[in-house]
Amino acid sequence: LDSKVSSTLSVRMMATLRSVGCHNAAALLRPLSSTPRVLVGRSVHVEARLEELGIVLPPPGGPKANYNSVSWDGNLLYVSGQLPVMGADGALLTGTVGPAGREGYLTLEEGYQAARCCGLSIVSTIQSEIGDLDRVEKVVKLFGIVNSHPEFQEQHLVMNGASDLLCEVFPDLPKHARSAIGTNTLPLGVATEVEAIVRIRD
Repeated sequence: LDSKVSSTLSVRMMATLRSVGCHNAAALLRPLSSTPRVLVGRSVHVEARLEELGIVLPPPGGPKANYNSVSWDGNLLYVSGQLPVMGADGALLTGTVGPAGREGYLTLEEGYQAARCCGLSIVSTIQSEIGDLDRVEKVVKLFGIVNSHPEFQEQHLVMNGASDLLCEVFPDLPKHARSAIGTNTLPLGVATEVEAIVRIRD
């Protein structure tokens, strides 16, 4: 990993990635420290940008109960809550995000990476539904939920993982609206869940 990634990943996170066979950690877990480059007139296709960034999307996640992964209302695509998939085998990042220094809990940085994984799953699900990611006209809103210790109050920073990822993949789109909340549990024990509303051009 490059120094930027190495400086932010905890030993526990790296061990988790190795255990699920993730061989592209630098792209999957890269934190963002600079303003994304703005592309004029979509001179670079989104799929080409993914390749440029070294990002490999996970397989699109299917519904885990009685609902659809997406729902259309006109040109708005509602993407159901996506979970933090870390590897091609569908392994999930589980755990509860806690205050700094609290043993047995995920750190803020690990929560950020879980939200980033959710962002990748959102992009993968959109691509599976519409094919060409250049048809994404606007990411209207994200809604993120963090599996949190009762004393943890930085859910908004955790959700930057998903927001930063989408700004990196779609740098020329307007910035989205967003909500972030904490809860005492999430399905399958995952650390984060993020849903999206996206406007698609014909």
